[in-house]
Amino acid sequence: MKGFILLAALQVVSFAGLAQDQVKADEFDKGMHQPGIQLLDVRTAKEFGEGHLPDALQADYTKKEEFFDRIRHLDKTKPVYVYCLSGGRSSAAAKWMRENGYTKVVEMEGGVMAWKKAGKSLTGGTPSPQMTIADFEKAVKADKLVLVDVGAAWCPPCRKMEPVLKQLQQERKIRVVNVDGGKDTDVMGKISARSLPTFVLYKNGREVWRKEGIVGIEEFRTAIKE
Repeated sequence: MKGFILLAALQVVSFAGLAQDQVKADEFDKGMHQPGIQLLDVRTAKEFGEGHLPDALQADYTKKEEFFDRIRHLDKTKPVYVYCLSGGRSSAAAKWMRENGYTKVVEMEGGVMAWKKAGKSLTGGTPSPQMTIADFEKAVKADKLVLVDVGAAWCPPCRKMEPVLKQLQQERKIRVVNVDGGKDTDVMGKISARSLPTFVLYKNGREVWRKEGIVGIEEFRTAIKE
C-alpha cells in the first residue's frame, strides 16, 4: 500500500514538472513542430505583425478580455507552446493557463529575443498593402450574395470557423470576401468591425446581417434564407 502511494505521489510530481516546462529556444523549436501542438504568441498585435513564429496564434496578454476570449477556443487537453518578447508575459500567461485546466503548457525561455539570438528567423515581418475601401465595395457588389469574413490566421476563434465556412461554401457556393483583421484597418473602420471574427452578409451590395464570434452552420443558413 505504501509503495502504491509513493508511486502515485511520484507520478503527480512528475506530471507537475511536465506541466510546468520552461525550455530554451532550440528545444521549443523542436517541440512546437510535433502533431497537435497549439502555438500561442501573447504579445501585442503590433509586435506580432512585425514578425512571429510560423503558424502561431495571437492573444495579447495585456488585454485581458481579448486574451481570455481567444484562448477559450484552445483545446485544454492538447499542449500549448507559449512565447512573448522576453519571457515575462508568457510566464504569467502560462501560470494562469496551468491554474485553469490547461494540462501541458510549455514556455520559451527568453522569448523572441532568445529565438533571434539562437539564429532563428521569424515570419510575417513584411506586411503586404491593405485592402482599399474601393476594392472592398467592389467585391461586396460582385455577386447577389456575399459573406464578408473579418478574421486572421492567428486568431483562435477564426481558425475554429474555417471548417464551418468551408462547409457553407460547398453547400451554397457563396462568395466569401476575406478582410484581414491584422492589416485591413481602413475597411474594418468603414464597416465598424471591432472584434475577430466578424461576419457580415451582403445582398445586392447592402448589409442585411452580421454576427461577431463563433457562428454555427445553421445560423448561416438561416441568415442566407431571410
